[in-house]
Amino acid sequence: MYHESVFLEKQGAIGYIFLNRPNKRNALSYDMWIKITELVKQCEEDRDIKVVIFRGVDSSAFSAGADISEFETLRFDAKGADMYNRATLIAERAIMDIRKPTIAMIQGFCVGGGCEIAVACDFRFSDTNGKFGITPAKLGLVYNLPGTKNLVDLVGPAKAKDILYTGRIIDAEEALRIGLIDRVYSPENIESETRRYAEIICKNAQFSVRGAKKVISKVLQGETEDTEEISKLVLDSFETDDYKEGVRAFLEKRSPNFRYS
Repeated sequence: MYHESVFLEKQGAIGYIFLNRPNKRNALSYDMWIKITELVKQCEEDRDIKVVIFRGVDSSAFSAGADISEFETLRFDAKGADMYNRATLIAERAIMDIRKPTIAMIQGFCVGGGCEIAVACDFRFSDTNGKFGITPAKLGLVYNLPGTKNLVDLVGPAKAKDILYTGRIIDAEEALRIGLIDRVYSPENIESETRRYAEIICKNAQFSVRGAKKVISKVLQGETEDTEEISKLVLDSFETDDYKEGVRAFLEKRSPNFRYS
């Protein structure tokens, strides 16, 4: 398993999706995008997994972007480029649509496709060595709409233009300041702190967590009023065993033991 360029490892209720090409700073190939989609779907279907964390296999990089060697092979013409782009869009959509919370745990470079994965996640935690950039302007390319929307949702249109027009690399401090990432930790603490945060989510009612993710997604899509779907989701929460357990635990002044997964 560990020789694969992308692999899944379960640690309790957390599923870790590792990018595993450290000799190339986890540069993303076509096959890796396909595998990411497969593993995200696997995490979705695995009832034991409550939170998904994306990370590099070591501290050298999250991902430095696309595998440049494929620009002269698979992505040399429009047909091949379209096949590659479809694979990235499908993987990106899978990350965005998974019902379970996702965290990008970033060490070192998080550029291009690596940043595309990160901004598709619910959270981005970086160590102080994090380096961020989206660089199609340096290759004569145009960034896709879903990735651009995710970026704009995080940093606003002006800062998204800055990132995309210049293609410059920014450090973790600036990334935190503009809202591209959510937290910064020391290299020594990022693994434990990311896991600690994920475990907090795992202990909560998963129907509530996933419901909140769905509602927030609808807000980002422009919804301002409850739809029939959202109204049903809200009312259904009152019928769950976890709601009954939450109420009992509150009245008995103890921690709840939620069982929904």
